[in-house]
Amino acid sequence: MPVTVRALPTATLSVGPESPVHTGETAVVILQPDKQTFRGETVTLRCQIQGERDTDWEYSWYKKSSSLSPVSKDQEYTISPVNESHSGEYTCRGKLKRDSQNSEMSDAVTLTVSSGEFMSPPASLIISPNTTQRFTSDSLSLSCEVQSNSTGWTVRRYTDNGEVSDCSSDWGSVTGSTCSISSLQSSDSGVYWCQSDSGGNSNPLNITVTNGDVILESPVHPVTEGDTLTLHCRYRHDSSDIRADFYKDGLVLQNQTTGEMTIPTVSKSDEGLYWCKHPERGESPKSWITVTVTVRGEIKASHSLPRLLCSLLVVSPYLLVTIVIGVKCWRAGAQSHEDKRQYAVKET
Repeated sequence: MPVTVRALPTATLSVGPESPVHTGETAVVILQPDKQTFRGETVTLRCQIQGERDTDWEYSWYKKSSSLSPVSKDQEYTISPVNESHSGEYTCRGKLKRDSQNSEMSDAVTLTVSSGEFMSPPASLIISPNTTQRFTSDSLSLSCEVQSNSTGWTVRRYTDNGEVSDCSSDWGSVTGSTCSISSLQSSDSGVYWCQSDSGGNSNPLNITVTNGDVILESPVHPVTEGDTLTLHCRYRHDSSDIRADFYKDGLVLQNQTTGEMTIPTVSKSDEGLYWCKHPERGESPKSWITVTVTVRGEIKASHSLPRLLCSLLVVSPYLLVTIVIGVKCWRAGAQSHEDKRQYAVKET
């Protein structure tokens, strides 16, 4: 159930035996988030008073039908984790520090907490080996990891030639909800996802298969802000790292490294298009690395956007290609048309 925010008549709240002197300013409650609140999330209520600096006031928060004592005396009242018992009507007011005059009590704001929780995708696509780039003739395993009933889930793909198909004998073998490709070909490059008989979708993942001699090993799934990111540059005929230059968005990050590059603490600015290059053996394809931030809204977007893209993949793959090319053109106008077409989906 979403949070309902509505203005009510000014609450009559007894806060003591004395009759306070009012300044004339009225307090206003700002509720964040103001759309949906589920059990286990964080809610912040802010008491805003016009006409004075925030530091000039002392604040008091009250919850209707509870104790007459304030539930908080901070300008921002944060509840974490929130549960159903926190549902109710909240008001606030301020008191000037210099002369103890009170503001008018704010209108009440209603907080409603749902017993449900934010819905993540019902399934996840697990890829082994866990890297976005593979050599031709390599093997690949794709599995649907499902939260509840694993039956009825199929691995699907959208390839660069514009075809949407299920895992079958044409390009893979199926065992339960796992699809195996014994010998990859360049034509296996594309976007892969899990889909159920009822229409549920997992997060889509992009796989690039190259007949070149160099690949960049980067994570298939988005990297969370604050985590460590390690990239490897691999040569087809040697399993160890090769000395190489690492690039991001056309700029050199490291010269002639040992073939490994590590970012100890990832931030949103590290998101971009990466590849590596050896002076003699050539360069790898390019891979888009997405960074999910720890802000509440951003994390939710990372769940909902893939579900939308999967739906577009199923309904109209050509529409999806048009959309992602437009996004990539906006975000990386300096990249070539080929880069935009091939790697824009990685932003999901």
